[in-house]
Amino acid sequence: MRTDRESLSLGRVKITRASGLLLHPTSLPGHFGIGDLGAAACQFADFLHDAGQKIWQVLPLNPTGYGDSPYQSFSAFAGNPLLISLEKLVEQGILAPGDLQGAPAFPEMQIDFGLVLDFKLPLLRKAARNFFSSAPGNDRQKYASFCRENAAWLDDYALFMALKDAHRGMVWTRWAPQAASREPAALQEWSAKLAPEIAALKYWQFEFDRQWEAVKVYCRQRKIRIMGDIPIYVAHDSADVWAHTELFHLNEEGRPRKVAGVPPDYFSATGQLWGNPIYRWDVLKASGYQWWIERFRASLRSFDMVRLDHFRGFEAYWEVPAGEPTAAHGKWVKGPGADLFSALRAALGDLPIVAENLGVITPEVEALRKQFGFPGMS
Repeated sequence: MRTDRESLSLGRVKITRASGLLLHPTSLPGHFGIGDLGAAACQFADFLHDAGQKIWQVLPLNPTGYGDSPYQSFSAFAGNPLLISLEKLVEQGILAPGDLQGAPAFPEMQIDFGLVLDFKLPLLRKAARNFFSSAPGNDRQKYASFCRENAAWLDDYALFMALKDAHRGMVWTRWAPQAASREPAALQEWSAKLAPEIAALKYWQFEFDRQWEAVKVYCRQRKIRIMGDIPIYVAHDSADVWAHTELFHLNEEGRPRKVAGVPPDYFSATGQLWGNPIYRWDVLKASGYQWWIERFRASLRSFDMVRLDHFRGFEAYWEVPAGEPTAAHGKWVKGPGADLFSALRAALGDLPIVAENLGVITPEVEALRKQFGFPGMS
């Protein structure tokens, strides 16, 4: 990727015709079937530095859901535990070198997510048990601080994932009714029943966070800026929707009434039916866009700058009635536009955003982008 030709001031990020590369960390080389946040991530930063590059675009790093896609994530706030480096856990003494022996013959040129999950999750569970039984006191204090500071999303995410596992991976609308509807007594009961699983899930987030922080520091030392990614929509089967049903167009059973996509164009005669639930922007506005502010706040702690996916959807988005077989029979609906970005800027200051403005873009979309000084993806 390359920025626009002019010098750009993006909040904390000053860019003058910088160039960089896109590489999701899962594509880094490694011994366990998937790239991770270990030595190869730092070696890639060295490569970028030696090649005179300034930006590493990483795409979303969230836990993947349907289709193993980072754009269909179980959480807009959490990190993908599959990116945790097992070798770093050995260095910490949380795992033993022998724990990493007996890995299957992983494909060299692609990721077999099923094989990776079968090998890596038992080791991550073992790491969690070892951490809680034998980690140094200062590490456990750091873990407790992490849980307190991130409780607003971490508690819901950990309980959601533990409940999902307890219900054999089913979408949350098919769980026990009291858990699906978040009845307080049921959530308290499930939280007690699933306490070890919830603690492990929180530990994985803690470990992801500190491994990612080490990568960020290494990149910063080499003057490499990291560009993250904020998908405009979230997955229906996610902690975000389960914990905040009031923010989405859902029916009484929790299923989407309206879903996202794009209309027919020169890429597809029937458009693209993404299936993500549509936001209730009126409810979000009434709250001062607090959910979006916290989402951006979390992203800007993780990245130097962010690519804002499907930017045109914030000016107007394509809305399709749930149940339609394609995206052909939808309609354009006005999005929050400048109101949202004004609220974000008031809360967070200048926004280091690169707007994904590819495809058929209207003058209204470009006017919104230029109003806030966001560079595009030219």
